[in-house]
Amino acid sequence: MNAQLQAKSPHQVHIVGGGLAGSEAAWQLAQAGVRVRLSEMRGGVEMTPAHQTDALAELVCSNSFRSDDAENNAVGLLHAEMRALGSLIMAAADAHRVPAGTALAVDREGFAAEVTRRLAAHPMIELVRERVDALPESGPTIVATGPLTAAPLAESIRRATASDALAFFDAIAPIVHRDTIDMDIAWMASRWDKGETKDYINCPMDKAQYLAFHQGLIDGEKTEFREWEKSTPYFEGCMPIEVMAARGVDTLRYGPMKPVGLDDPRTGRWPYAVVQLRQDNALGTLWNMVGFQTKLKHAEQVRLFRTIPGLEQAEFARLGGLHRNTFINSPQLLDATLRLKAAPHIRFAGQITGCEGYVESAAVGLLAGRFAAAELSGRAIGAPPPTTALGALLGHITGGADAKSYQPMNVNFGLFPPVEGRARKADRKKLYTDRARRDLGQWQAAIGNEAMERV
Repeated sequence: MNAQLQAKSPHQVHIVGGGLAGSEAAWQLAQAGVRVRLSEMRGGVEMTPAHQTDALAELVCSNSFRSDDAENNAVGLLHAEMRALGSLIMAAADAHRVPAGTALAVDREGFAAEVTRRLAAHPMIELVRERVDALPESGPTIVATGPLTAAPLAESIRRATASDALAFFDAIAPIVHRDTIDMDIAWMASRWDKGETKDYINCPMDKAQYLAFHQGLIDGEKTEFREWEKSTPYFEGCMPIEVMAARGVDTLRYGPMKPVGLDDPRTGRWPYAVVQLRQDNALGTLWNMVGFQTKLKHAEQVRLFRTIPGLEQAEFARLGGLHRNTFINSPQLLDATLRLKAAPHIRFAGQITGCEGYVESAAVGLLAGRFAAAELSGRAIGAPPPTTALGALLGHITGGADAKSYQPMNVNFGLFPPVEGRARKADRKKLYTDRARRDLGQWQAAIGNEAMERV
């Protein structure tokens, strides 16, 4: 198959997978003047259990890129660093932003369409709808097939790494039609009135309603696991709501249903618990139930979620779901530039490396693309400093984590080297981000970032 690909396209790098990481890697390479073949099986061969369209960079779960606060939040800092490096994913996200307080949320259809259009139109990119079933034996390759890698390629990866893939479950939150929410009960507000606009719909619960709902989550009929899935762990950052409920009666009230900072305008007080919904598209017609990823069966979801005050007549554009995610043991298998140690012509990028989150996935794709471009040009660029969000994330994936207990991880300040000297807790995050901006600027200057074309 690889010889056939070479005959059809004089590409310099073959990228397998058109998700967030593959799309970003393709853009970075193409902007550096490298010819790319981008292979995506959706739209030509088959769909995955979780995707619904053939668009590149489709957002499967939430529509949120999380905090956009580059001064005090690690993921917000990662946003800023990616923008500075000409990220296509961040440019598309900014172009299709929807209200979400200090978070960056996007119209998912507009976002994916933007990424698809820009990649398909790029003269250095050949987008091919095909399934790649085996790792290429030669030629620069970036594997960015994500957590839903097709079985034949997953088996090829397993053979090449002499290692069984790790796995965890990831869950999808339901989406509600806005005009079916009872706004005589629900109200618009952001927590602590943070931000200039009231960006969330809030559905209040009193104690009796909450306890009944909690019990419903415990008792509700859930998706059956296959035998080989039963020992697969969940990712803590995307825990199904009923699994959280099983950890204790108040767990949800300290998690996605926390009421603090949300004054019910009818009472002037905080409710006992709150269900929040976040805008999911630019039109404001679809709203995502925040933190309500679930493995409840669909009929059970409709029945139980309609007991939430304000959602009694809710119509669902999408119900929650569950899918199995796979990733490789990157600290053991990859070098510092994301190359497979056993086959250095192959790089891995995105969630298959064990990073978690939309932005993190795209960030690793950005780095894989830049490393590959530098290698082809005969330049050697070092990794971003570990004091930056990009460097901290890369370091965790490629050796900072313990290979024996490696699990998916979002970017966070715990991955950064400690700041020097003493500082008040309230000032520490700002010290991290100030240091990161300084060090990223120095790294950009060292690698000649000015020569790279901007988005």
